[in-house]
Amino acid sequence: MLAKLFGQPEHTDWLDESLSWKQTCYIGDWSFLPQTRFRGPDVLKLFSGISVNSFRRFPAGASKHVVQTNTHGHVMSEGILTRLDEEDYVFHGPGGDWARYNLEHGDFKATAEDEDWFVYQVSGPASIPLLLDLTGDERLLDTPYMHAVPTTLAGHRVWALRQGMAGEVGFEVQGPREIGGAVYDAVIQAGRKYGIRRLGNRAAPVNHLENSVPTRNLDYLPALYEPEEADFLAHLLSSPWHIPRAFIAGSFQGESLRDYYRGPVELGWTRQISFDHTFLGDAVLKERLAKPARVLRTLVWNSDDVLDVHRSLYGDGPHHTFMDMPRDLRGHLWMDRVERDGILAGTATSRGYSYYFRKMLSLAVLNVADAEIGTQVDVVWGNPGDPVKRIRATVAKAPFKRVRSRAELHAHLAAYRAESGPAA
Repeated sequence: MLAKLFGQPEHTDWLDESLSWKQTCYIGDWSFLPQTRFRGPDVLKLFSGISVNSFRRFPAGASKHVVQTNTHGHVMSEGILTRLDEEDYVFHGPGGDWARYNLEHGDFKATAEDEDWFVYQVSGPASIPLLLDLTGDERLLDTPYMHAVPTTLAGHRVWALRQGMAGEVGFEVQGPREIGGAVYDAVIQAGRKYGIRRLGNRAAPVNHLENSVPTRNLDYLPALYEPEEADFLAHLLSSPWHIPRAFIAGSFQGESLRDYYRGPVELGWTRQISFDHTFLGDAVLKERLAKPARVLRTLVWNSDDVLDVHRSLYGDGPHHTFMDMPRDLRGHLWMDRVERDGILAGTATSRGYSYYFRKMLSLAVLNVADAEIGTQVDVVWGNPGDPVKRIRATVAKAPFKRVRSRAELHAHLAAYRAESGPAA
C-alpha cells in the first residue's frame, strides 16, 4: 500500500534518502493525496461544525491542519485546508470526503468538486536557497509557517506552502497536474548542486516517525465504523480512493474497533483544538483536554532485542514475526502491546528504523502514568500465533528529532550560506 502511495521504493537508496532532510534536501511527491476544491461563503461554516479548529482568524493564504471528529471525540479524518481567496479553498487529504458528505446533507452556500494538483514537498536545510534560485522570489523568506504564497517556477504560476512534515524548513510546491512534470524536473535540475534527493516510499514514512506525525490507517483507525456513520460509510464505498479498508496486525488485540480509534488529544494534536465554536464531540474533548488519560510519545527500542528478532530467521525452528526495514511497507495498522511490569500501558505504532539516529523507533500512545520520559517498558512483538519476543524500550519525547520547521528563514539562509560557502 505504501508503495502505491509514494511511488518508487528507492532512487539512490533508502539509507541515503533518509539523511536528506537533515543534511541537504529532498523532493517528495504527495500528489496521491485526494484533493477537494471548496467554494462559497459558507465553507468555513461547514468546516467549523465538523473540525476542532478555530477559523476566526483564517486570512487568504493561510493553511491549517484540520482535524475532524465524530460525536464521541474520535478522529474521523484530517488534512490541510488552504484559503486561496475569500471564497476559494483547497483541501488536501482524505478529510475532504467527510466535509463533502456534511455539505451534501446540510444547508450551506458552498460547492465541492474534485481537484487534481501535484503536491511536491521540498524540504531540508538546502531547500530555501534552492527555491530562491528557482523562483527569484525573496518573499518566500517572509512567508509565515503554514501560509501559502503564489510564485513562479519553471515559467509556471504555482503555490508555495511553507510546511514542515519532516520537521525541517521547506515548502510544498502545488499547482495543476499538467505542469507538474516541468516543475518537478526544474527542481531536480536546480537541486543537483545542493545534493537534492528524490524521496522514495521506503524512506518517506521515516520522516513522519522522527517528527511524530500520526497517519491515518497506520497509527489509528478512522472512526468510520460506528452505527451512526453507516450512511457515510456507504458514501465512501462509492469512492475509488477511499474504500474504508484497514489491515490490522501486531500483538495488540482490541475487543472492538473502538480500541483502534484515537482522539486528537492522544495523537498530540491539542494545539489544533479550540472551543470558540461548536463542533462534533466538543463536550467529550473538553473533558479529555482538561484531564488527559493517554498521550503520544516515542519509544526507543533496545537494539540487542531487535537483533534477536532478525537473528531468529537464521536458526532452525520457529522464528519471530518478520520485522521489515525501515518500515512495514504493506500499509498495515501495525499496533503492538506496550507493557510496564507486565501490565498494559499503551500501544506502539509506526515502528521504523532511523538510519540518522541508528535506532529502532516507534510512536506510542501511553497512559499518562506510564509516559514519563525515561520510563522503561516492554513492547510485545509477535503476531498472534507467532513466538513472542518482549523488546525492551525507553519512553522518549515526541517528536523525537529536533524540530526546525518554524525557523526564521532569513536567519536560516544566512547560517546556511555561512556554513556552506559562497557557492551556496
